[in-house]
Amino acid sequence: MDDDPLPSESHAEVRIVAATPEVARRVAEVLRHCFASTEQRSYPAGAGGGTRLHLTLDTDRTAGPARSWLASTESTGQASAHADEV
Repeated sequence: MDDDPLPSESHAEVRIVAATPEVARRVAEVLRHCFASTEQRSYPAGAGGGTRLHLTLDTDRTAGPARSWLASTESTGQASAHADEV
């Protein structure tokens, strides 16, 4: 994954993994209410079933809830990957 290009400064790539496509779509819908986004792409999540949904968010084009939340938070720069992430 180190060779994957990073999104532009004002965009974020989001990956949602859920047990069902409907759950993944509901999470994506909430994100789209806060940020402009690209068309979502979905894929099987693995042999056990589930769905992996990908979308790109435009963080420069935020809606009311995201705008107020972003203005009130500061990045600590100490984000880390989950145990199952590279």
